[in-house]
This record gives sequence, structure tokens and C-alpha cells, in this order.
Amino acid sequence: MDGSLDKPAENYDFIIVGAGILGLTTAHELKKRYPEARVALLEKEPHVGMHASGRNSGVLHSGIYYGSETLKAKVCSIGAARMCRFAEEYGISYHCSGKVIIATGELDLPVVDRLLKNARENKIRAELLGEEEIKKIEPHAGPYKVGIYSPDTAVIDSLAVVRKLASLLSDRGSQILFNEEVHRIQSKERIVHTNRRRYGYGHLFNCAGANADLIAKKMGLGSGYALLPFKGLYYKLRPERNGLVKGSIYPVPDIRLPFLGVHLTRVVSGDVYVGPTAIPALGRENYGIFGGIKMAEGLRIGRHVAGMYLRNHQNFRLLVHTEMRKYRKRSFLEAARKLVPELTSEDLVPSNKVGIRPQLVNIEMKKLEMDYIIEETPTSTHVLNAISPAFTSSFAFAELLVDRYEKSFKQTVSQ
Repeated sequence: MDGSLDKPAENYDFIIVGAGILGLTTAHELKKRYPEARVALLEKEPHVGMHASGRNSGVLHSGIYYGSETLKAKVCSIGAARMCRFAEEYGISYHCSGKVIIATGELDLPVVDRLLKNARENKIRAELLGEEEIKKIEPHAGPYKVGIYSPDTAVIDSLAVVRKLASLLSDRGSQILFNEEVHRIQSKERIVHTNRRRYGYGHLFNCAGANADLIAKKMGLGSGYALLPFKGLYYKLRPERNGLVKGSIYPVPDIRLPFLGVHLTRVVSGDVYVGPTAIPALGRENYGIFGGIKMAEGLRIGRHVAGMYLRNHQNFRLLVHTEMRKYRKRSFLEAARKLVPELTSEDLVPSNKVGIRPQLVNIEMKKLEMDYIIEETPTSTHVLNAISPAFTSSFAFAELLVDRYEKSFKQTVSQ
């Protein structure tokens, strides 16, 4: 029998599963609207920032990549602006360094048009560049004739953001309960059982990132999706070569593939990171070669990879071949040199930055889901597929989640 059943339940108005960036901003928004509410965050790790929220590149995206009909477009640019205001208010390092998106071939030109269309529809600043204009912004990029400048792209100290939010929440009476892993949820009784004890709640927000699908399935939701994690590996430029990059240099994304490709970003410390890859991983926390792999889950993920490889939706076969080659430094360098041709192998030095993209697969369609997914019950809200630009979006996304909760609550009360 679960020993936690012997312990008395603590009751909260709101329980948030996961103290990553979205869990923290959701708690922040709840405390703004309901200062007297009892709010608890259940975090399975011993401190914040151990996974995606503390491992991302720190880029605050403008929203240019996302069609106006998507949830990403609705919250990305607003979220970036609010994140920058938060950084200013609390003295967190950030820099609005801009991004150049470079067309490296003729096939990229239709994508340039689509990105500019997204910018117009999403009311995002973007400027079409010629070769001379590219060189003025990023002197070592190119030589290419067409690019896009996104002046509102910024970089921020992401770990400082999550730590400051955690500190503010604690100061304002919220409970961040570490080393609390959710084992079971009694939806009807509104009780969460963890490895330590049980907690009652009025409304539950599932912001568990790479584990959000597991939490949702404990409540009978998310059955149409499975997790297919992708590993993001990075190199750094050796310090004396950091001057090759002023802000961020990205390729125009390959429309055949679902990810943005290897890019170069100068972060707030002045270091320049090169990456990431998007290599299929065999575990939710498979940061190393074998670490973080659970046998049963690794086999399940492997089956999904094999199924998608055979069906080849979204050019999955090409994605796997392209990304697996990047385990070799030479292939990684080739991708980076398309953006900054003077890079050499000696310029790329190993980095300990590794992230996992918690990507969901639509099981029936055998395709990667490319937008955020929200599933709800009258007493719970579940954020599935919290992929990039989730960090950028987080303040605006939290507002959207609490708005949806309030609307649902009012409808329930009026019935």
C-alpha cells in the first residue's frame, strides 16, 4: 500500500505540477489575480532549472516562424516583451541583440516570403535584407544575397529568470515543494498522491514539461499522443573567435524538416553557442549517451521512431539521417559554415549544454505535433507539447491558461 495514504492531505486552491518556467509563470499569474489563494508547485527535482527551463539557449524569439493561426503566434511576441520587462524590473541580464535569418540558396526564397508574411500577420518587426545590409549587421555571415533581420530577438539569462520567479513566489506565500514526484491523481476527489504524501486541490495545472503527457494520462487525457524526445547538442566558439557573431545568425529553416537547424547565438555572457542538433533520444532525460534511458520507455520510443521512419511523414527519414550525422564534428561544422564560412574545426569546442525537446507525436497520424496542445477538464488544465518557444512565451502563455481556467470556472458555476 502507498505509505502516503497514511499522511494527512494538505489542501490548496491551485496545484501546479512542475516548477519549470511555465509552472512558475502560471503560479506568478495566479498570485497576481488571487493574492490570498493557496498555491503549491510540485517539483520532482531538488531545485528549479534542472531540465528544459535551465538548459535552453536563452533566445527570446520574435514569433516570425509561426503562422498566425497557431497558439505559438498568439503568445510568443507578447511573451517575449513581458519577459524583457520582467528582466528589467528585477535586474536580470538580457540583451536585445537581434537575429539575422539567412537564405543560403534559391530554395530558401519562398520560405523568406512566408516568414515575412508571418511577420506582417503577427505584427512583428522584420526587415528584408540584401547582401550589404547583412554584412552591416553580421560582418562575418554570408556571402548571401537575401536575409531577414528580426530586431526584437533577444537573449536572456534563463536560469536567473526561473530562480527569481521561484524566489518571488516563495516570498509571496506560494509553496514550491521539491522532491515531490506525482504517482497518482484521484480526479473525482481532487487529490494528488506523490512519493511523499497527498495533496487536495481546487484546480490542477499540469505544467510538467517532458512529463506532462504522463500526468495527463493519469487523468484520462492525452491518450492520442506519445512523447518522442529530441536531443539538442551544442558546441561553443573558442573565446578568441566570439567576435565572429554579434547577435544571432540562423538559416532560413528547411521546409522539408520540422526544426530550425544549426545556428549561432551570442548569449548574455558573451559566449557564442553553435547548435542545437535535433537527434532522436531514447529517454525524457537522456542527456548523455545512456543516462536517463528506462528500458521499457526506450523500447516504446524506438518503436515510434521506427514507425515514423517507415511512414516518412514530415520527411522524418531525412531528419534522422541529417541529424545523426551531426554526432560527427565535421557534419556539425559544415552546417555552421553555411552561416559563417570562415569557421574552422578548431573554432568549435565541446560544450556541456545539452537539452531535450519534449516533442509529442500524434499516434494515429504518425506525425510530430508542431503547436502547443492544451487539454482540459472542469478541474484541471494540461499543457502538452511545451516545445520552443515555450520559454519565450511563458508569461503570456500563463495568462492564457489562467484566462481559460476563469472562463471554465464561470461556466461551471453558472450551470
